[in-house]
Amino acid sequence: MKRLLATLGLALLLGQAQAAPDLSGVTLVLGDQARGLRAMMEAAGTLEGAPYSYRWANFQGAAPLFEAQRVGAVDTSYAGDLPVLMAASGGVPLKLIATNVGYPQANGLLVQADSPIRSVRDLKGRTVVVSSAKGSISQHLLYAALEEAGLKREDVTVKFVLPTDASAAFNAGQIEAWATFDPYLGIAEQHGARLLRDGQGLTTALGFLTATPASLEDPAKRAAIADFAGRLAQARAWAVAHPQDYARVYAELTRLPEGAAVAISTRTSRGLRPVRPADLVAVQQVADLFSELQVLPKPVDVAALADASVFTQEAKP
Repeated sequence: MKRLLATLGLALLLGQAQAAPDLSGVTLVLGDQARGLRAMMEAAGTLEGAPYSYRWANFQGAAPLFEAQRVGAVDTSYAGDLPVLMAASGGVPLKLIATNVGYPQANGLLVQADSPIRSVRDLKGRTVVVSSAKGSISQHLLYAALEEAGLKREDVTVKFVLPTDASAAFNAGQIEAWATFDPYLGIAEQHGARLLRDGQGLTTALGFLTATPASLEDPAKRAAIADFAGRLAQARAWAVAHPQDYARVYAELTRLPEGAAVAISTRTSRGLRPVRPADLVAVQQVADLFSELQVLPKPVDVAALADASVFTQEAKP
């Protein structure tokens, strides 16, 4: 079944790459966070038969992933909107080549199960740990949730901790409030953490597949990246159409408990599609806000980051 799904629907998506020069000499380094993309693509089988070599480079969060992209250690990366903006503002060379439409529920504010904190307003005067770094999607959620609750950003103390370290500290009861994202969010919830607020109505839930300009300037690598984007889009479509199969394989590949795997996999993505003008407008608003808040080192022109010519075909389940 996986091999059939990996074949059906790819012909149109990959037509551009199939017309490209011989790709057998190309090796792509695919940046990933918490093995999320790798697990999905292996579950769907969509990288089978790729006409180029590839290897995965896994990172626990967007900040270290984009540092790898800064020095040319990866050809592609994937992250939410604010981490992409943070990277671009900090001088990381990148182009937005595809949009992932995610679930805002995959980002959340957590407290301990027995915490006296019952609402976001109760965070006043407390410390909130944000993963993974300044400019993360979790920081966006926290600031939006504070504003919604009538609090100022200065009403809480923010500490930035990488998610694996924060997860261990939270499980040990050393963190009272934690803003994080899947898979760390889902794992913590399965361990009894209580959700205070998720991103519904607060964040764009948009993410981007990015590529380094240097890789896109190489015709063979550009064709391989276009092919990879098509295969990723088909994997997303497969996961949406076959949630139970995806959850089962995701649990096997990540070695997560079944409950956590189901929760995480069902809110991973609504699909990967070409970058649209409306995406750029929505994310420009995020860029302007966080530039005004002096979170971004300098303003970002989001439209200038986009290259909508790399990936142009919608995937179908």
